Amino acid sequence: MGKLSGIRVVDLSQFLPGPMLSLMMADHGAEVIKVEPAAGDPARTQGPFADGHSIWFANLNRGKASVVLDLKSDAGKAALTELILRSDVFIEGFRPGVMARLGFGWEAVRALNPRIVYCSLSAFGQTGAMAHHPAHDMAVQALAGVLRVNDGPDGTPAVPGVPAADVAAGLTGLAGVLMALIGREQTGQGDYLDIAMFDSLLPWTAHIAGSALAGGPSPTSGNQRSLGGAAFYNVYETADGRHVVLGGREIKFARSLLDALGRPDLIPLAGAEAGADQAPLIAFLRDIFRTRSRDAWDAFMAELDVAYAPVLDFAEALAQPHVAERGLVKGHHIAPAIRFAGETWAAGAVPELGGDTP
Repeated sequence: MGKLSGIRVVDLSQFLPGPMLSLMMADHGAEVIKVEPAAGDPARTQGPFADGHSIWFANLNRGKASVVLDLKSDAGKAALTELILRSDVFIEGFRPGVMARLGFGWEAVRALNPRIVYCSLSAFGQTGAMAHHPAHDMAVQALAGVLRVNDGPDGTPAVPGVPAADVAAGLTGLAGVLMALIGREQTGQGDYLDIAMFDSLLPWTAHIAGSALAGGPSPTSGNQRSLGGAAFYNVYETADGRHVVLGGREIKFARSLLDALGRPDLIPLAGAEAGADQAPLIAFLRDIFRTRSRDAWDAFMAELDVAYAPVLDFAEALAQPHVAERGLVKGHHIAPAIRFAGETWAAGAVPELGGDTP
């Protein structure tokens, strides 16, 4: 029995943030009813596929039930009303105003079930000048300033590898829903959450946006210690065209590596201001890392106390013994990151479209 056994969730969301939120609840015992249109969640059609399902869809929707409802029809509205009456959490990810027009905005749902926790997920929130602006993850990252510091050596922003705004909203939404469920134990009343991808991403930038927050210039990757301006927090190419990273700026790590490389004279530069002051050290490390293959550097670093890592692709990353030792992948599923002592986990069944429709 999971920590959330007995909690029923109605989830109308699609793609990533909302399904991620309800997945984490389903993985810990909540009953999640995924309400889909006749065509299904678009993630169902996104390859690659395994065991008859999209791997993306399976990893975000396992362990849920699927109910197909036409929310513009009287029958669909009646069926959703019945679900709301028997549920604890309601999740939706439509543009602001859509649920109200369908008759299932916060006020209407609260009138049906005063104990329900209602979570709206959107790009920019339910209010404000940007509320109705269409956007997926990358556009949100761009408007939040994050994409500007996710750039290459020539300063050109790169397409982000991880949908940070989507994931931030899913995690923030989960935290809010669980807080509201705890609060309900004290008040007997549900609550409403307006979770925006934009709002959720901004707190993740506190360690890099300090100068802008203080009214100064915006940080750039060339002068910011966590974005490429520090020698010991940087990416380096190796002799075989692959890459490694130094991922810890503590002076003890610099001393360990630079002593081993015969350049203790460069140690003071590792503690200098990020940017121009560290440029000579960065240049030295770029040159030295190009003298050996990635595997050779792995062997060299094995005996040193250095925050170092090879840059792996997904296949290499998932094949690491560490992944197997911690049970992080089972079949085609990534295991939940939240796991409790004494509990075991197995991937729930992937729902067939409409397979649980009454």
